[in-house]
Amino acid sequence: MKKLVVLGMGLCIALAFSSCKSSESAYKKAYEKAKQQELAEAPAEQVEATPVEAAPVVSAPVTPAPVAGPVREEKVELVSGDGLKAYSVVCGSFGVKANAEGLKQYLDGQGYSAKVVYNAERNMYRVIASSYDDRVQATQAKEEFKAKYPNRGDFQKAWLLYRVY
Repeated sequence: MKKLVVLGMGLCIALAFSSCKSSESAYKKAYEKAKQQELAEAPAEQVEATPVEAAPVVSAPVTPAPVAGPVREEKVELVSGDGLKAYSVVCGSFGVKANAEGLKQYLDGQGYSAKVVYNAERNMYRVIASSYDDRVQATQAKEEFKAKYPNRGDFQKAWLLYRVY
């Protein structure tokens, strides 16, 4: 009896697979047909360009724009390093102090006097590459820092921090 049931199931499976054609070829044919129609309907317009006379260029005196960018204001406390000023170039933010200390050590090795500060509101450790009293100097330092490390995506996101007391 078991042999008969197994034989019947095998026959049903064989019929099921042999009666169903693969729908892949139908999809492929429909895709190719649509592609041919798309190519046939595409307008082959050629736009003729008309020459335009350029107006004379008048050079205006160039005044340099102020070198100040956006600044975040945060209340932070110094964790490691020395001498935190009003404006700082932040090059890393971490939730784990050890990670912040690791970046500080790297920057110290690169010749910076890096600092680690803690923002209690956000529970974040900020790594500061340099610190200044003047916003314009801090902005210039941020741009120089980014230019020094063009291949480091994390350093390209450096930003300015204004220390709130």
